[in-house]
Amino acid sequence: MPNFLERLRERPLLADGAMGTLLNARGISFEDSFEHLNMLRPEFIADMHREYAAAGADIIETNTFGANRYRQAEHDLESMVSEFNHRGVEIARQAIRDVGSAALVAGSVGPLGAQLAPLGGVRPDEAYAAFLEQIGALNDAGVDLLILETFSDFNEIEQAIRAARKINPHLPIVAEMTFNRDQRTLYGLSPEAAAQKLLSLKPDVMGANCSTGPASLYGTLERMRDALPLEQRPLLSAMPNAGFPETRGSRTAYPANPRYFGEYARRFVAAGVRLVGGCCGTTPEHIAAMRQALDEGIGQPTLTRIAMVPHREVAPVAQREARVASGLAARLAEKQFVVTIEIEPPKGHDTRAVEHIARDLASAGATMLDIAEAPLARMRMGALALAHRVQDRVGIETVLHFPVRGRNLVRVQADLLAAHTLDVRNLFVTMGDPTSIGDYPQANDAHDIVPTGLIQLIKEKFNRGMDAAGSSIGEPCGFVVGCAMNLTPTDMDKEARLLHKKISSGADFAITQPVFDAGLARRFLEHYAGLYGPLPVPIIAGVLMLASLRHAEVMKNEVPGLYVPERILDRMSAVGNRTRTEGVAIALETVDALRSFIAGVYIIPTFGRFDFAARVVEAASKL
Repeated sequence: MPNFLERLRERPLLADGAMGTLLNARGISFEDSFEHLNMLRPEFIADMHREYAAAGADIIETNTFGANRYRQAEHDLESMVSEFNHRGVEIARQAIRDVGSAALVAGSVGPLGAQLAPLGGVRPDEAYAAFLEQIGALNDAGVDLLILETFSDFNEIEQAIRAARKINPHLPIVAEMTFNRDQRTLYGLSPEAAAQKLLSLKPDVMGANCSTGPASLYGTLERMRDALPLEQRPLLSAMPNAGFPETRGSRTAYPANPRYFGEYARRFVAAGVRLVGGCCGTTPEHIAAMRQALDEGIGQPTLTRIAMVPHREVAPVAQREARVASGLAARLAEKQFVVTIEIEPPKGHDTRAVEHIARDLASAGATMLDIAEAPLARMRMGALALAHRVQDRVGIETVLHFPVRGRNLVRVQADLLAAHTLDVRNLFVTMGDPTSIGDYPQANDAHDIVPTGLIQLIKEKFNRGMDAAGSSIGEPCGFVVGCAMNLTPTDMDKEARLLHKKISSGADFAITQPVFDAGLARRFLEHYAGLYGPLPVPIIAGVLMLASLRHAEVMKNEVPGLYVPERILDRMSAVGNRTRTEGVAIALETVDALRSFIAGVYIIPTFGRFDFAARVVEAASKL
């Protein structure tokens, strides 16, 4: 029997449609592991494969889209990856035999569900290992080809293709990326750029799937096709959604009907696509209509060509001066010592007490105020609202703490635009505190982007007039971005490596964890310089006023990464009930010892005692 590539060169082939849509329509929640059904309800999965095979599909995809260690870890099933993939192939193969079809079995491989660095925390080698595990199982089970689908990150699909070639250089690969309505991937690749980058990886077939309906995907495929010289064009694939989803009661529905898909199957083939199929929202009825349309007249379009709006690459808006410049950036550039103090938002919506504190701190010599976002995951007013209120009513500039935890990529970008609109220009990007330690431990604190990735997004996209997908946002933003660092880490190599990564991503300054040992801080900077050269960004050193011996002991023993020398505990123990005064003295001595190699201090009040903090502000502002 001819293999996949031989068949594909003979005639266009038809793949099947959505699996998730059918499962959800038949009562399976999107929160469940679809792949676990290969073990729990194999006949249930086989029924859907049989329906697609009977509808005329030449390719049946295994129910293994998310059968990788990262997605299955969400269900505590990561140890079952091999079993899910093996069983998925067996079920598909048997279902094809049951209906007497000659269809081939394609191993479905989707994204890991966890972002790769720098935007996420998964290293390329870790992604490669995960794909090796999944694709190895699919290959061992005897798939006829692989379909790598719904990838928005080129770096991720690159690791998947590398893994596939390592496992079996002869196993055919269909590599499909997904594009939004603006015909860009989530990470900003145009169809032309995606086609050129995919070509370098030499998949057997390349194309696009998911996200949009047939009309938009048709335009995407045209652009991918036309971006490559004729002699280099690979075979193309197209597997669109059935339009954009809409909610009907408790179900998600898609508007594009089977007849429409049949018409577009012909259009795709006439445009040079050799493998067509369906993605989200498509059903066996859609595939049957495509089968009929293809059999009636392969390559004969029945629709008048739809007029497509000519594509024009939008160049990023030239960098111009932001409407309100950052005073912090100016101070750092002029080497003026910065004194900033952390303020927590109020529990309610009344900001008058915080405004009063802000005025007192400004009078004491603070050059700006750091506004914390949900410190210790406690419920508080949003930091952006308070930052704007303080700047507007008190007249002192703020540094907005911007944690990534609990924010998806859409919210991250919306909040960035809101901050810029409200004239908040200074951002301190952090991971944020886990909800498990806060007021609502059951709350979801998932995130789409890690601090390093957010720094890069701000500096390389927003500050150049683009969103994460590369689409124009109009005028460029003018954010100044800080990163977190530890001046006294226990593992200097690890901290130096992470800090270098943040700086390489574009960080403008660094704010440290509280420092209690200036000598160790100096040694860390020397260690960093030995690895990467002198630290190129200014440091704003964290200063915490210890309130008591017990407070010092908790800081030493229970706060990850915080180094408190024994001599500090000895001092707090020796002063009796004058511990707060001694805490201020320690803070002032630390600032004085750090002064020669820092650009400012970040004062962290203890238990709301801003009166003690003001003493450090007054002293530090005179340095």
